[in-house]
Order: sequence, then C-alpha cells, then structure tokens
Amino acid sequence: ANTSLSGRRQYTTHSQLPEEHQMIYEMCRNFANEELAPNAGEWDQKHAFPTEAITHMAELGLMGINVPGEYGGSELDALAYAIAMEEISRGCASAGVIMSAHNSLYLWPIQEFGTPEQKEKWVAPYAQPVKEDGTLNIGCFGLSEPGNGSDAGAASTTATPSEDGSEWIINGTKAWITNAHESSAAVIFATTDKSLKHKGISAFVVPLDAEGFSLGAKEDKLGIRASSTSNLIFDNVRIPKENLLGNEGDGFKIAMKTLDGGRIGVAGQAVGIASASIDCAANYALERVAFGKPIAALQSIQNKISAMSVARDSSRLLMWRAAMLKDAGVKYTKEAAMAKLSASEASTMCSHQAIQVLGGMGYVSDMPAERHYRDARITEIYEGTSEIQHLVIAGDVLKEYKG
Repeated sequence: ANTSLSGRRQYTTHSQLPEEHQMIYEMCRNFANEELAPNAGEWDQKHAFPTEAITHMAELGLMGINVPGEYGGSELDALAYAIAMEEISRGCASAGVIMSAHNSLYLWPIQEFGTPEQKEKWVAPYAQPVKEDGTLNIGCFGLSEPGNGSDAGAASTTATPSEDGSEWIINGTKAWITNAHESSAAVIFATTDKSLKHKGISAFVVPLDAEGFSLGAKEDKLGIRASSTSNLIFDNVRIPKENLLGNEGDGFKIAMKTLDGGRIGVAGQAVGIASASIDCAANYALERVAFGKPIAALQSIQNKISAMSVARDSSRLLMWRAAMLKDAGVKYTKEAAMAKLSASEASTMCSHQAIQVLGGMGYVSDMPAERHYRDARITEIYEGTSEIQHLVIAGDVLKEYKG
C-alpha cells in the first residue's frame, strides 16, 4: 500500500470519486431507496430483523466489503465502506448498524490479527454469509460489560487455560451486543492475567453454539429497533486454544484498533441518518403550504435546511478524510474520533430539526422523522461516547503540542 497521502487523490464530492466508488454509491443509494426506506418503518415497529434485506446486502458484497477476495470478500477500501454505510443507513439505520458491526467489529479484527487458519474458518464463511439453507452467518463483538462501558480496560470476563492447556474456559457477561441474536460467532475480550490490568486482556473467537453459552433477553431500545441487542453470557464456555486472536495480552490493543475503524462505520451510519432527515425536511417544506406559499420560502425554515446541510457535509468530509487516511496506511485514530463525534452530533441535530420543520407531522409515525430522531441518539453513545471521543481527540492534539 502507498503509505503516504502524496500521490493519492483526495476526494471531496461524490462526482470526483473514482468510477468504482461511484458505482458503490449508486448501487447502495438505489438499494436503500427501493428496498430499505419503504420497509424501515415496519421493521422498526415490529422489532423485526430485516433478514431478506441483509441477505440481499450480502449478495451485493456489502457484508464482506473490506475482506480480501481470497476469503470471499469484495476487497474494497475504507472509503467505499464509508460511502456504502451512509447510503444504507439513509435507507434504514438498523440495516446500517447490522452491516457495521459485522464488517468493522467482527470481520476486521480477525482479518487483521488472525492466522490463515482462523481467517479460513471465521472470515471466509462470514464475508459471503448466505449459507446453502438460506440462513446467514453473522458476527458480533463483545467488549462492553454490565459493569464497564467506557472503561474498557476493566474487563471482568475471564479466560483461563484448561488443565491440559488445550482449551480456554471463558466466564462472564458481555452487554449491549449488536447482532447478538442473529450471530453464530463473536470476537470476545477477556482477562487472562488480572495483575497486568488492561495489558492482561486477550481476544478470542467464540462460536455461539458452544456449550455453556446463552443469550440475554433482547433489549427494548429507543431506536435501531430492527437490530437485536442483548447480553452474551458465558458459563464455563470451552474453546480450543487456537481460538486466541493475536497473542495473549493483545486484547486491549486489538479492541482499540478495531474501534478506530468502527468509528468510520458509525460516522457513516450517523451521516446517513442526517441525510435521511434532510430529505424528509426539504421535501416536506417544498410541499407544505402556510401563509399562502410553501414553507420552504420562509427564512426560518431555510436557516434550518442550511444548518442541517452544513453539519452533514462537514461530517461527511471528516469521515472521508479518516477513511482515506486508513486506506493510506497511516494513523487515523484522532481523525476517526473527529468524524464519529461530528457525525453523531450532526445526526442528532438534523433529526431534531427535521421534526421541527414538519411540526405535528414530525411527531407521529406516519412520517419517518420521528424514527430518524430515535435512531440518531445512539450514535453519540456506542463505539465510544462523545465524551470519550473528546478525550481521544484532545489527547492526540496535546501530544502534538508537547512534541
């Protein structure tokens, strides 16, 4: 990979993108318009996992978008992923988070830190996840626990070697796990040496049909309701010793690097919700007549549309920047945090203002504005809260000044 940004084109508008990226954009946009947006409200109301849509996304190559071709993936870059995430999430934020958790949080760490054997077993069947019987191989990621969220280094889930050393025995509970009820495997973080604190955390790939594993009840959430979220419970779950990902003690590093990439995915989800909110507000303002003319002619409405568009476009550029840095192979931790922070706040603001533009119609489920509002809120919380993003960003900036 060309590891400098010199010699690489930088893109700021969809029309400048390379042909391959424009094709991804058009494909995902059309799919979102035709298959996601018309059904997203019903999936949300029924808390229904959109199996058919996710199957179609898998057939389009979106469920293994960054995985190399030798493991059945689409072998596209982080910029393509960011573009796809925005368009899919514009159609349905739940479909977006299902895609994001599977790609960023499950596939990427195994692809990045796994052995060839692990990739063959745990990446290939998930990059092309539609099985012969039509069911799906979906993956999830277990870092948070009931007692630790932002303090990711305080993992109380443990992994201890079996007496003969051939297995790891996992005990503990993981919380807030996206895709929990649909997944057949998980990347799990557990303490292997308590005395080393965060340096004593290791990462494992765990099949979710293992004996001693159980699922908690589905959380009844404010938004992203078509995706399942629940606890993963491990009661003396035994896995082969070769399911250790990377080396013992690498877990915290693997988790942090995974979340850097995951934040590009969540930024994409948030920008997509912002875009859907703008679509909803602008279309309504052009049709709704008050005081003898469409409300789009009123300056107060125009101010909202303007502020929404500026916030959305700024966030998209921050997201593309983070993705292009990742593709160039340079450190992008701060830039991913900036993109995630900016996009999640833009998403909340845009969905809030869309309701305001619609007035009473924004408050009822006849229109999608209230769903966008509910879906947006989580983007400021998961994969690192806004408060944690500020810590990451400031820490990096101050380090630069210290030299």
